[in-house]
Amino acid sequence: MAGAVALGCIFFIGTLWYWLVEGWSWEDAAYMTVITLATVGYGETNPLGSRGRLFTIALILMGVVNIGYIVNRFTAAVIEGYFQDGLRLRQQRRVMESLSGHYIICGFSRTGRQIAKEFRAEGVAFVVVDSEIESVQRAQNEGYTIYQGDATLDDTLLKVGIERATCIVAALPSDAENLYTVLSAKTLNPAIRAIARASTEEALQKLQRGGADAVISPYITGGKRMAAAALRPQVLDFVDGILSGADRQLYMEEFLLDPAFCPFVGQTLQKAKLRSQTGALVLAIRRLDGNLIGGPTGDTILMPGDTLMCMGTAEQLRALNQVLGPINSHQVRRPKKV
Repeated sequence: MAGAVALGCIFFIGTLWYWLVEGWSWEDAAYMTVITLATVGYGETNPLGSRGRLFTIALILMGVVNIGYIVNRFTAAVIEGYFQDGLRLRQQRRVMESLSGHYIICGFSRTGRQIAKEFRAEGVAFVVVDSEIESVQRAQNEGYTIYQGDATLDDTLLKVGIERATCIVAALPSDAENLYTVLSAKTLNPAIRAIARASTEEALQKLQRGGADAVISPYITGGKRMAAAALRPQVLDFVDGILSGADRQLYMEEFLLDPAFCPFVGQTLQKAKLRSQTGALVLAIRRLDGNLIGGPTGDTILMPGDTLMCMGTAEQLRALNQVLGPINSHQVRRPKKV
């Protein structure tokens, strides 16, 4: 911009000189100024004396310097933009390739933003996928790892490491898009846990048939929570306090018992002494066949493939994780301020 303004000023000064000092017409003065600044090598429009030629030399030098400056700035902008885009793509590729055991959020609408906020509070690794440039810019401004693309396409899911991911959350606005995303994810990684958003009960059933491990309807869930807030407000506050939030003191976590590593498989809870060793409380046990045992007693036997649902402080749950051995469980996470 500054170069263009300077070039305009030089053109005005040259035209004014030839018009006032040399006595030429406006047309001849402007033409002489243009061919001088462009250094095209045309002859003089009208004869010039020594003074006029000295001014023309100065005009040529000013024009060459100014045009060189403009070309240099333009070239730098083009080259820097090219390399910055290439560097940004390489950095994004390295980040995506380094992800493992991460979570994928498809869609950065109001639901997706809340999910990302909770994931950040939990300290888990995740990447956001969205095709809208506004959503991508918003996610970048909030410091999230974002990939711009269509989450329903296999290529996009492969770019964000679907084969290495632990869980995918389909929170796109359309039920059809969420269904396509779940189908693609399950095809590319059958072991991945798929969570999907549904707007209607019919979509909920179709997503379940499509392979989604859990389907959440904001309207149904919101209605249940509102009813619970009206009927059992203290219970709801307590459950909310241990499930989400950055300032909570108690947490809930799940642990999958692997007989190859866990030394307590086949023992009773009383004999395992998990509570006395760690302070964490075992709230429930889900058997491998899906049977749920709520409030297990000391005589409950720990079986291979059991999932223990436990509650305690972050330190207690970390201690429980160490006692149970290097099993396939979620890492105990301490929320961060958001």
